[in-house]
Amino acid sequence: MTLRFPGLVTTFAAASVLAGCASTTPTTRSDDDLGVLVMAHGGSKQWNQQVLAAIEPLKHEHNIEVAFGMADAASLQEGVQRLESRGARRIGVVRLFVSGESFLERTEQILGIAPGAPQRAAAQSGHEEHGAGHSMEFWRIDTQSSFALSKQGLVEAPEMASVLVDRARTLSRDPQHEDVLILAHGPGDDAENERWLTHLEARAAAVRRALPFRTVRVATLREDWPEKREEAEQRIRSYVEHASHTGRAIVIPFRVQGFGPYAEVLKGLDYASDGRGLVPDAGVTEWIEHQIAMLERAEFRAAD
Repeated sequence: MTLRFPGLVTTFAAASVLAGCASTTPTTRSDDDLGVLVMAHGGSKQWNQQVLAAIEPLKHEHNIEVAFGMADAASLQEGVQRLESRGARRIGVVRLFVSGESFLERTEQILGIAPGAPQRAAAQSGHEEHGAGHSMEFWRIDTQSSFALSKQGLVEAPEMASVLVDRARTLSRDPQHEDVLILAHGPGDDAENERWLTHLEARAAAVRRALPFRTVRVATLREDWPEKREEAEQRIRSYVEHASHTGRAIVIPFRVQGFGPYAEVLKGLDYASDGRGLVPDAGVTEWIEHQIAMLERAEFRAAD
């Protein structure tokens, strides 16, 4: 029998207040011209709410906004305008994605610090939709600000080790008879996928040190590439099935939020999971704060 995971637990009470609202107007902050724009993939109401909850503790110190979407020009334009209306002229962009490689060039083009994005008036009237109705408009935003972008993804972040250890410790009953699978989305490019796995292994090392599990394995599903996903699914199911037959399987999603398609992938297998992604968690909030501190010292570039 497949173990059901309980309802997600929101660690910040402010999430209910923030549901459905990407604006995080600060109440107090240092008086300078720095604004912070956090980019996040976006998804369901719950997905967005839990990302906003991770950012809520930071709004008292920073002029901060959130732009949901996969480097969507429309949401980036709105976020920049809100920051500029509160005095921002330097904008640090924190890219809250699992991989630091995700949408980096596209974001630079939209912000005008790299060539390639058309002017808004010249852009096609239609725009891309990608999964769950996500907008992916691509044009150069209108701004007088200068920008600095974070380059580190969550999979590369040492702060995520504590999040994984907490998830594993909460789910574990008898680690010497348990196998842990840390499961991530994964990209299509094989070389990039290997980089994901290398970074995941570095994060998984903390779980191995924290508890004496039989094994701790990392894997990517290659979710959006059917020909690669099929093979990945077979390996993932085989590992979980073997673990459940010889002991107990624990599955920890390495996703920004939630369990994604993993319940369907693992259908019919016995495993333990609480279904929680990386947010909301104090470790993610800490990582965002560290990215902001780094950007404060970075070189800002104006649009060309």
